[in-house]
Amino acid sequence: MEAPIGPGPAGMNLDNIKVCARCGLRYDWRKSPSTLKMTYCSSLCEFGDLGFTMDALMKLQRAERPAAVEKEAAPAV
Repeated sequence: MEAPIGPGPAGMNLDNIKVCARCGLRYDWRKSPSTLKMTYCSSLCEFGDLGFTMDALMKLQRAERPAAVEKEAAPAV
């Protein structure tokens, strides 16, 4: 739909409006603070649906193994 809707000279482009996968609200995906902008309206909906946010997952670092565990886990020859 290309017809301008709403206030302002350009109006609102309905191609930018999505429906949140969790809460069902309509939102402009370009303004969503969620990492998965095309799916969730906010980071809270992203966290509520997935149990984590993509930002947190990307920042996650693996814990270092203790040296004793690595020696015990060495393959037998």
